[in-house]
Amino acid sequence: MNQELHHPSEPEVTETVPVFGYELLRDILIPGLLGKDTAEISYWAGKHLARKFPLLSLEEINSFFEEAGWGKMLLLEESKNELKIELSGKMVLRRFHMLSDPCFRLEAGFIAEQIQSQKQTVTEAYDEVNKKKNKVVITVRWDKRDRISD
Repeated sequence: MNQELHHPSEPEVTETVPVFGYELLRDILIPGLLGKDTAEISYWAGKHLARKFPLLSLEEINSFFEEAGWGKMLLLEESKNELKIELSGKMVLRRFHMLSDPCFRLEAGFIAEQIQSQKQTVTEAYDEVNKKKNKVVITVRWDKRDRISD
């Protein structure tokens, strides 16, 4: 009666993490450990994650966001040295409903590092949270004169 749980020729099934488990870590445990430094450390953690998962385009970043449960990206504006990106989706909306002060610094840091790598110029990003409209816009800025040296 022994049956193999996973047959080697079958593709491996991806498990999904319950939203509650994600929220326990992201919105309760980590802020409890980091306290007032949560936003700052989250930004640098996002940059660190981006270095582990280098992506080649905004489309790839958007796919990563959707797969990670960070939301969907909508490019609002693009100029020679700035992007404005709105995050939306069920998880983003849920964070607005569950938290009095949702923080999107992890996402901002991740996008900043990805764009910095893509453009090879020093890049920073910040999140603008509008609680009344349940919206977050991440503004990404770079200076083409401030090149990354290898």
